[in-house]
Amino acid sequence: MMAAARPPSTAGKFVVVGGGIAGVTCAEQVSKVLEEFDVEEQPNTMLENRFPNIKIIESGVKQLKSKEHCILTGDGSQHVYKKLCLCAGAKPKLICEGNPYVLGIRDTDSAQEFQKQLTKAKRIMIIGNGGIALELVYEIEGCEVIWAIKDKAIGNTFFDAGAAEFLTSKLIAEKPEAKIAHKRTRYTTEGRKKERQTKGSAGNMGSALGPDWHEGLNLKGTKEFSRKIHIETMCEVKKIYLQEEFRISRKKSLPFPRDHHNQPVTTDKEVWPVYVELTSEKIYGCDFIVSATGVTPNIEPFLCGNNFDVGEDGGLKVDDHMHTSVSDIYAAGDICTASWQPSPVWQQMRLWTQARQMGWYAAKCMAAAALGQSTDMDFSFELFAHVTKFFNYKVVLLGKYNAQGLGSDHELMLRCTKGQEYVKVVMQNGRMMGAVLIGETDLEETFENLILNQMDLSSYGEDLLDPNIDLEDYFD
Repeated sequence: MMAAARPPSTAGKFVVVGGGIAGVTCAEQVSKVLEEFDVEEQPNTMLENRFPNIKIIESGVKQLKSKEHCILTGDGSQHVYKKLCLCAGAKPKLICEGNPYVLGIRDTDSAQEFQKQLTKAKRIMIIGNGGIALELVYEIEGCEVIWAIKDKAIGNTFFDAGAAEFLTSKLIAEKPEAKIAHKRTRYTTEGRKKERQTKGSAGNMGSALGPDWHEGLNLKGTKEFSRKIHIETMCEVKKIYLQEEFRISRKKSLPFPRDHHNQPVTTDKEVWPVYVELTSEKIYGCDFIVSATGVTPNIEPFLCGNNFDVGEDGGLKVDDHMHTSVSDIYAAGDICTASWQPSPVWQQMRLWTQARQMGWYAAKCMAAAALGQSTDMDFSFELFAHVTKFFNYKVVLLGKYNAQGLGSDHELMLRCTKGQEYVKVVMQNGRMMGAVLIGETDLEETFENLILNQMDLSSYGEDLLDPNIDLEDYFD
């Protein structure tokens, strides 16, 4: 079954389950350290070409028998492991299962399905307030968008109300034509058997989307305008009606809200394929609904007969060496819940960057354990840091950027230039605990160091954010 001869120094075979960023990173990293192991569910041959000691099995996991150190796959074969790493990611929490007009966007396949649907759409509804919802809302053109969020402000996992306000003004502005080209390795799902892809199915999960997932997708609806967005805040979905159900209910739906506030409330004359009733009692019709309401760790295939400790968020609990509660089984990425005592300025969020860091570190821990060596906690878990793009702004989140877990014992410092930059710093006892940087601020490295070294900054006061002071000169 294996191409490479087993070298005497290794303790045996490694199996990685999952072809997302955590699984791929884990596989690459172990491959550099040890000679031989398997990868499950990775649709690309790219890895096999780069690492001749990796064998890819394209099949789902049917059962994990941890006592026998063995995995059964859907193709009927058994794979015995010495060390196993579960990187099966998470699946979208759909607002309702089995409705053909509800699409969940989580992976490259569902993003392409969404694009196909959008070409015929005049109006869509987006439910959710996370990263994917934020990016979609900005990228969609030529289609009315009703965006329903359960919070007061957009993007509340990433931003406070001030940053949300700063970004919302960009939503209303016209979009520039020029696109900046992004270069980043992408793991795509080319060559997957098309008949396996059922519409909106959470059963066949591809890889989670990296930060540039909408690049190269032409997200245009049928209308000839750039952007039309209406945000409904503080509400959730109460009920979804198909066209006929809605007709029978004799309820009335609202037209797309126009800008002049004092217009009389009229009834929408258009007949839509699907209608959404919100908890605010408002009803809107649309061509389809995008459910972007977060994810749940994909642990079900592994639970039967195995005694895993599961975290409150539904992930497999891992210790500071990415080891689960079951011997010789590790987990990384969205499937796991970090259960060690974290650094005061780090927290787990199910993000692309963390999946890569965890995959890499899990591989290091597995390899060290197999060789009887010890390994130190990886530096990337010292400080939470995430760089992304929202509404074409560079966004950097550092440490406890939203004062997570700091209680009321903290203060915020702000600097904002409308349309250009937004800088927020979270301070506690004179020390910087977190920051949000939107725009080209060039402050991330300096702030990263200030958060890490916990220097007392009380004496600088408000000068810390004075744009006329070059902070780098201060803290070199």
